[in-house]
Amino acid sequence: MKNKSVFFNGIAAGLPIGLGYFAVAFSLGIVARKASLTPLQGFIASFLNLASAGEYALFTSIEQSVTYIEVAVITFVVNARYLLMSCALSQRFSEDTPFFHRFFVAFGITDEIFGVSIAQKGSLNPFYNYGAMLIAVPLWSIGTSLGIIAGNLLPEMVVSSLSVALYGMFIAIIIPSAKKNMTIALAVLVSFALSWGFSILPYIKELSSGNRTIILTVVISAALAYFKPVNEENPDSAD
Repeated sequence: MKNKSVFFNGIAAGLPIGLGYFAVAFSLGIVARKASLTPLQGFIASFLNLASAGEYALFTSIEQSVTYIEVAVITFVVNARYLLMSCALSQRFSEDTPFFHRFFVAFGITDEIFGVSIAQKGSLNPFYNYGAMLIAVPLWSIGTSLGIIAGNLLPEMVVSSLSVALYGMFIAIIIPSAKKNMTIALAVLVSFALSWGFSILPYIKELSSGNRTIILTVVISAALAYFKPVNEENPDSAD
């Protein structure tokens, strides 16, 4: 009975998350359509890659016909934060939690699901995550498919306009954080400048966009981790 109650609590938490995911995934579907993915392919891609930044990197890499290795590496790099989230969340399970529960909960970790899960008091019940995933994951995947379908039906001008919405989403993500933390603001500005520089520098500009993104992501994140490590007592600031 306890698991059933926790499961429905997870569903309640997952509903607003799923509705937000649907809107974002619809915009991602427009990008997937530009990469010539079918609605079924978009659904599968979203179901297996529950990350807006990761999917954007995936779809744009496919559109630019980069190699399989580049697609795998850039998706891994962009989604690497989920390894840390999984490690943090694993500490919240009771010691007798079976491996298969840990496995399926790890599969469904997103930024928002991690946030509501880590906020739970006491040991984490995996059925809470299952409830949240039951709503959020299908809406995320369906939103991508419908975005592709809409992209196939709507005029090209409308499709191009809708694709801009995804850039607006990313701006909405980085601006509040950048306003609160100068380190993040600096990272954003440096990434913009280096991304432009990489597109015009000899030899480097000959690299595929996928490889350039991988290099920039690793170099900038490693440099900031070294020079501006996160203050463990206050994660919103840096030492």
